[in-house]
Amino acid sequence: MSDISYVRGDATAPSGKGVKLIAHVCNDLGGWGKGFVVAVSRRWPEPEAAYRRWHRERAKNDFGLGAAQFVEVDRYTWVANMIGQHGMRTGSKGVPVRYEAIDTALAAVADKAAELDASVHMPRIGCGLAGGKWSRVEPLITRRLVERGIAVTVYDFGD
Repeated sequence: MSDISYVRGDATAPSGKGVKLIAHVCNDLGGWGKGFVVAVSRRWPEPEAAYRRWHRERAKNDFGLGAAQFVEVDRYTWVANMIGQHGMRTGSKGVPVRYEAIDTALAAVADKAAELDASVHMPRIGCGLAGGKWSRVEPLITRRLVERGIAVTVYDFGD
């Protein structure tokens, strides 16, 4: 069992060989346009289009807190849109991160990564616009992914 690898770089350009699954947190409002999703959309149009369709058709699917959607963007790369944020931060209303939802979505990510024999790559999920604390998110990643033997790399953007 390995620990989480931390690197400087861009999670939309994951390093290493084999199939890669890029996981990130989305809100439950259908909004896409700030934070890490901007980098995702700059690189591939499919994850945003799939997320918006998933939200639009939510009466007929599992869209909601804790759900995960998997979008293949090329032969060796998938993006996991995880619903782990309730609403968006406005004023002093508190933080939108939902740790339980991230935990549930990470379980689905682990299953998909095992199915694909993929490594998982991500920014510090839930800790940007969602307002979460890494000290709460990291143990979820360890429990759901690392303890299952799935290689995880966390990217801190910058040089």
